[in-house]
Amino acid sequence: MTYDFIIIGAGIVGVAACRELLSRRPGASILLLEKEDEAARHQTGHNSGVVHAGVYYEPGSLKARFCREGVSATGNYCQQNNLPFERTGKLLVATDKTELARMNQLFQRCRDNGLDPELLDAGALKALEPRINGLGAIRVRETAITDYPAICVSMLREIDQRGGEIHSGEEVTAITEETEVIVVQTAVSIYRGKQLLVCGGLMADRLARMQGIDINFRTVPFRGEYYRLHPRLEGLVRHLVYPVPDPSLPFLGVHLTRMVDGSITVGPNAVQGWKREGYGRFNFNFRDTMETLAFPGFWKMSMKHFSTGVREYRDSVWKRGYLERVQKYCPEIGLNDLLPHPAGVRAQAMLADGTLVHDFLLERTNRSLHVCNAPSPAATSAIPIARHLCEQLLK
Repeated sequence: MTYDFIIIGAGIVGVAACRELLSRRPGASILLLEKEDEAARHQTGHNSGVVHAGVYYEPGSLKARFCREGVSATGNYCQQNNLPFERTGKLLVATDKTELARMNQLFQRCRDNGLDPELLDAGALKALEPRINGLGAIRVRETAITDYPAICVSMLREIDQRGGEIHSGEEVTAITEETEVIVVQTAVSIYRGKQLLVCGGLMADRLARMQGIDINFRTVPFRGEYYRLHPRLEGLVRHLVYPVPDPSLPFLGVHLTRMVDGSITVGPNAVQGWKREGYGRFNFNFRDTMETLAFPGFWKMSMKHFSTGVREYRDSVWKRGYLERVQKYCPEIGLNDLLPHPAGVRAQAMLADGTLVHDFLLERTNRSLHVCNAPSPAATSAIPIARHLCEQLLK
């Protein structure tokens, strides 16, 4: 048969898009392909579970718009489907004069993005979170926490009930676009579809090149390492606690995150990855490494952020260095309080000139749409992203 739509990738963006297509085109034949045995095995299942409010993003950008819409949409979906969702609020804490200046700029960015932030001095911060130190903070009430893999499972149940086909354990090996159809080959079978949506995450560039699309970026993995706080500190904070980030980097710094199970994680850092799907302590893949090293943009980015990269590597192997980053705002945490926790790997699109792509990046052909970069807050924004992708696909 020829499917109306084929979707590659069962992370939260691909699953949400499949669900949205079935809502817009009831009765359409849709095939969702996932190379792993179950959904949400990579970025969706290895993040902090934060529902971001849209603090950092350029006003008017797709990230800012999708995030603002995504907070509400995610909360509504969780409420309707009895899934965990807690509006914890978030504190962005400044611990020195440089961060204090950035904090004031970030406060205006919050307002420009339609949020209602509260600016706190040191005394107000201490009254709100007695165990957190800082010169001041921004309080963002809209931030929440959830369980993104659980959301994926719920959406997959809907897809199955509406007649969508879900094929797990089928890695795509070839994509060929013909005049009337697009052909997707896996190790198991060959499928034909009228249109293709690719939500490949960490494999986005490979899937685009597999189809013969001329792209000017590569997907470069950045490894985010977490710790979990000792259970004795589970009541340490009521809010999520973040440092004020460096605006030149797309990473938010080591922060404290309350999880839906009551635990608190510390992290992540941002270390150059040498394996796209490497979550263990030793992570190296020859092909992944060679592709990164052969890309000119990697060397240009590395030279530009050399000192930052060295610091990240140092703190990755030296636990005390990692600890010092969180002790800046929470000195109570000790070395023995940092317990092992699974790492994550972020797919970061990088241009040939070394520029890190901060916004969403899409590539189109006559019969396909590739999501080439879906940076944080993609999980928060999955439902509005899905709407946007469907609008593009159905034009």
